[in-house]
Amino acid sequence: MKDRLVPEQAERYQAHLVLPRIGAAGQRRLLRSRVLMVGVGGLGCPATLYLTASGVGTLGLLDDDIVDRTNLQRQILYGTADIGRSKVQVARERLAAVNPDVVLEPIEKRLTPSNAMELVAGWDLVIDGSDNFATRYVVNDACVLSGIPLISGSVFQFEGQVTVIRPPLSPCYRCLFRTTPREQSSCRDFGVLAPLTGIIGSMLAAEAVKWLIEGETALLGRLLLVDALESSTRSVRVKSDPRCPLCGREPEIVRPTAVATCSDSSD
Repeated sequence: MKDRLVPEQAERYQAHLVLPRIGAAGQRRLLRSRVLMVGVGGLGCPATLYLTASGVGTLGLLDDDIVDRTNLQRQILYGTADIGRSKVQVARERLAAVNPDVVLEPIEKRLTPSNAMELVAGWDLVIDGSDNFATRYVVNDACVLSGIPLISGSVFQFEGQVTVIRPPLSPCYRCLFRTTPREQSSCRDFGVLAPLTGIIGSMLAAEAVKWLIEGETALLGRLLLVDALESSTRSVRVKSDPRCPLCGREPEIVRPTAVATCSDSSD
């Protein structure tokens, strides 16, 4: 990526260039960045749309699923004609039409404990938009062990949450959830409000852009909670657990380890 923006880029990103916290230098950093999106579903669709429009240089799309009719209520990159097609291939087509500056890398694989370290390697930032705890713990482990910042989001019915994970600056996912919350242990039939996935997905993209530009975010050590039913948000401060088996004083986990089983991979 050249140091100077070409005229077409200056026009495309004009709304970023006039922002004092971004400007031309920040936009160039975005254009040089590499982001991996884990799960191109309800959260991954809006997140990747905004990251692509924002000019993230290289965007990895990790998902092994195909488009299902039940996805269409909230997964906004897909349409009826895409049913049965690979999500990452359809997403690449849609996103390529949004911004030719962005290199899109479809990765049609399921992230597992055995391949997680390989899949997260080489990325500046990882975003977790998966819909199950098995994947969330594995992504968390791989990122913490690799020293890669992770932005994690989830939705459940009318509620969503977002946090940024970068030990020792913040707790890891295992600090927050030592065991799988019982009420969310099932990935099927819990339901989710369609626009909520857009809200949380957009927040994932916003935190990613801030991190890539400045290397900081207000959600380090904080958990943002969104209640779409009550139209309210609040953030709570969260602390690292010194007994955490991954990032605590005496870590025991040396490789990604799943603590839950669930068949779905991305909401």
